[in-house]
Amino acid sequence: MKKTSLRALPETKLAGFQTLQIGNDCGIHSLIAAIGLLTGFKLNPDEVIKEVNRLWWRGRFYRIFPNSAIFPGMQVRILRWLAKKHDLPLSARVLHLSPEILRASAEAENLASLITIYWWHRHSPKIYYRDQPKNYNPEKGISGHSMLFAAYDPDHTNDGIQTPWGFINSWVAGGSGLFWISDADFRRTWAAPIPFVGNNAAVIISIDNTKTNKIKEELANHNLETI
Repeated sequence: MKKTSLRALPETKLAGFQTLQIGNDCGIHSLIAAIGLLTGFKLNPDEVIKEVNRLWWRGRFYRIFPNSAIFPGMQVRILRWLAKKHDLPLSARVLHLSPEILRASAEAENLASLITIYWWHRHSPKIYYRDQPKNYNPEKGISGHSMLFAAYDPDHTNDGIQTPWGFINSWVAGGSGLFWISDADFRRTWAAPIPFVGNNAAVIISIDNTKTNKIKEELANHNLETI
């Protein structure tokens, strides 16, 4: 299995899309990373979080409760709302993929995959930063976490363990590296069956070529009119 990464970017460049979460907002941070990676458009996570919480009280349920969990279907709705609000040429949908397909998706130029892993009491996965031996996941109870899949490196190791799955993760602001998980831990936690979600769910965010072409046409027409 060959080494691959989003847009063939090195780990240090991919790490630059990481923003630090304070509350239970890993899904929003992951979405903002995907938007920045695919379009170059920068959003302030704190502002988006406040707006999502405010909209909940107006009947637009982009999360279970204010400051609480955001499941994959809700992540799709947030992405679509942000794309419409900021006129971004992006679309999103939930697909259930195999790890092999997810790994191959990193080679696509026009998409990014947001995944959410889940675990039961005392079965939390070890998540490592860069090449460090420390496990950065202290959670011992039932929990879940969303990240943006960024790289696959069969030769990557942490603490003597093969950790081939690399993610843009909201546990650091920027930084110089990705967060890595072993194949066994990733497959187990991504495949956890969650009611109304299923297993191996991925939010696929892609560039909407139809909208991109329309924007290009509008720019071309504008340039012709101003010459």
